[in-house]
Amino acid sequence: MHYLKREGEPDLHYTIDDYTDPWKNAPHLILQHGNGRAGSFWYSWVPYLSRHYKVVRPDARGLGRSAAGEITLDALVGDLAAIIGALGPGPVHFCGESMGGILGIALAALHPELVRTLTLVATPVYISDKMKATYAMGHASRVDAMKAMGRDAWLKATNRSTRFPPDIAPGLLQWYEAEFAKSDYDVQLGMSRLVNSASAADFLPRIAAPVLGLYPTNGPITSAEQERMLVDRLRDFRIVHLPTQYHMIHHIAPATCASELLHFIARHDGVSCHEA
Repeated sequence: MHYLKREGEPDLHYTIDDYTDPWKNAPHLILQHGNGRAGSFWYSWVPYLSRHYKVVRPDARGLGRSAAGEITLDALVGDLAAIIGALGPGPVHFCGESMGGILGIALAALHPELVRTLTLVATPVYISDKMKATYAMGHASRVDAMKAMGRDAWLKATNRSTRFPPDIAPGLLQWYEAEFAKSDYDVQLGMSRLVNSASAADFLPRIAAPVLGLYPTNGPITSAEQERMLVDRLRDFRIVHLPTQYHMIHHIAPATCASELLHFIARHDGVSCHEA
């Protein structure tokens, strides 16, 4: 268990999973969770990645075991830059899911010296008006819906409409909902306000790092228009579509996603990720 402590800033918790050979000094790979979640949501990726890379799973401020603070894009990107600084000489490989990918886009654009490669997992460039209405569930906004319905009821409804397929294991849904409920409700509301208004479009042309995109096919949040924007504006971009229309591909197909990520970053490091 690791904590980054800074004067005047919230203490940030992050987990490091490292099963690499001690003499190789393997690079760091940051896995950044999305809106309202925490580093624990990456649990199923760790076995595939931590033999070859030092896997770092931060909790964003106010979520998981991290202390609360102001929820702005600048603050969240600053937190990530500080964690990378604490890990040692960069750059690092960075992978973010959904809103975590938006943070990765901003980080790679604003701090190019810190990001070796960037992987986006079901990451929207912005939240469309259609998705805002879907998550509002008949209310003025998703925040209003969360307040009126209660966090748990809102989460259950949206999990089944956009995040997970009908045949997903019931135990995974129960775990997801229980884990989500552990984090600070007010922070989750603040992060929902931020993600509804955020756009990564202007950052895309500024990214020099190679980018891998892992996306659902015909996903509800990541539209074809947004995917075209990624293709047109990123200098070095490869996209892989998974055979599902649901958003939570890192839970639906963890082995496939982790394998694509592992081979992408290993290729850019010029190393083999195969073992006898």
